[in-house]
Amino acid sequence: MPGIHHIELNLRDVDQLFNTMDPSPFHEKDLDSDAAEFILSWAEEFHHSEPVDLIVHLEKSPDGHDAQQLVENAVRNYFTYQVRLNQLEFKRLMKQGRMSLLVGLTFLILCFLVLELLVSVDLSTARSFLKEGITIAGWVAMWRPLEIYLYEWWPLRRRGRTLEKLSRMGVEVRKRG
Repeated sequence: MPGIHHIELNLRDVDQLFNTMDPSPFHEKDLDSDAAEFILSWAEEFHHSEPVDLIVHLEKSPDGHDAQQLVENAVRNYFTYQVRLNQLEFKRLMKQGRMSLLVGLTFLILCFLVLELLVSVDLSTARSFLKEGITIAGWVAMWRPLEIYLYEWWPLRRRGRTLEKLSRMGVEVRKRG
């Protein structure tokens, strides 16, 4: 289809798509980490608004299972779960940002209070050294909250958009040969 990017997997059998250590039934299985990372890395190559679909070429169809339904359900379940994990990670990061901001601001205010006390005491060189050190320490305490709120959340959101796209992508299974 024009406008849709295809991510293609060539597999001997459907079991290669799944994590072999996972004892759950096929439709709930975790995808193999290499297969999931392959799909995710290809999807990240395209803009988040550009649609993608997955085409799985199988050399051998699974016995007693509808390969199309099996793979489609497994892929959708896996990436839907990854979306939820990404959302939880984002919430944790924002909570950490709030706590870091609270600690940083408290420490910065304490530093400014100490600076006010130092202004009243005349210690010349030592006072100047202490004043600069306390000022720097106060602003360094703000480093982590600023890092979280200015930079760290962007990649997490970008990955979340890609995972959401993958949880809704079309999946097609083709018999190779």
